[in-house]
Amino acid sequence: MSDTASSESGSGDESRRTSITKRGGDPGSRGRTTIADGVVEKIAGLAARDVVGVHAMGSGLSRTFGAVRDRVPGGSRSSVTRGVKAEVGEVQTALDLEIVVDYGVSISDVARAVRENVISAVERMTSLEVVEVNIAVSDVKLPDEEEDEPESRLQ
Repeated sequence: MSDTASSESGSGDESRRTSITKRGGDPGSRGRTTIADGVVEKIAGLAARDVVGVHAMGSGLSRTFGAVRDRVPGGSRSSVTRGVKAEVGEVQTALDLEIVVDYGVSISDVARAVRENVISAVERMTSLEVVEVNIAVSDVKLPDEEEDEPESRLQ
């Protein structure tokens, strides 16, 4: 649209000029960015696993099914997102995490550290505001317990 067409239109003049101005604005603000729930879940899952005292993510049953799924080509959920559920809006997100802690650690300290690490990572990488991180501790890993996920026989 040319400036001439804009000035000849009469009462619709203001909106047309506004749209011309917007096109000339900051290139980084043109368009819309959407972030999928799975992206936030991966970021949160990796950030939670980085915390000392977190042995695993998810309940025992979900870890067992996850181990089977991981061995099947095209398995539905990544082990990174196991135990993580995100609800993502346009500017905010809320997270639910299910963790297994190592025996002997302070559960409240681990939960606090997980929240801090997850919020920091998600907000830094996505610019979404994390409104809450709910943590459910589903198990404690005892020192003498065998691993739930057996080692693969493949090398």
